[in-house]
Amino acid sequence: VHSGEKPFRCDDCGKCFARNYNLLAHRHVHSGEKPFACGHCGRRFGKKYNLISHQRIHAEDCFSCTHCLKTFRSKKALSSHQRVHTGEHPCAFCSKAFRNKQTLTLHELVHTGERPFACPHCPKTFRQKHSLTTHQRVHTGE
Repeated sequence: VHSGEKPFRCDDCGKCFARNYNLLAHRHVHSGEKPFACGHCGRRFGKKYNLISHQRIHAEDCFSCTHCLKTFRSKKALSSHQRVHTGEHPCAFCSKAFRNKQTLTLHELVHTGERPFACPHCPKTFRQKHSLTTHQRVHTGE
């Protein structure tokens, strides 16, 4: 074993292992067999460490995403995460979510106080370009 010798060869892919039990564990990759079952929900896994990792979602203080099984310590964090699956874009400052990134970016200016559109004729600034355009009519007489 310490010599680096790997006498146990997978017949399907040719990968070699130093120990027979590693070869046996590897065989699940090809057979699709999932011998490790969760005692809580019955979900099956090909590797024991995947089962152990999965079992954390059943801890009493966790909230699990039904789409990807990620777990969260609070219901609010779970709700915010689930927007990833619906295509919504959540605001980093509050609980609002938006259908497109542009609307989210515009909304976040409310929290940051940023007013990126400045009038070239006076000191006024605006969050939205169309507000600046409308304001500029004051200076042009339109």
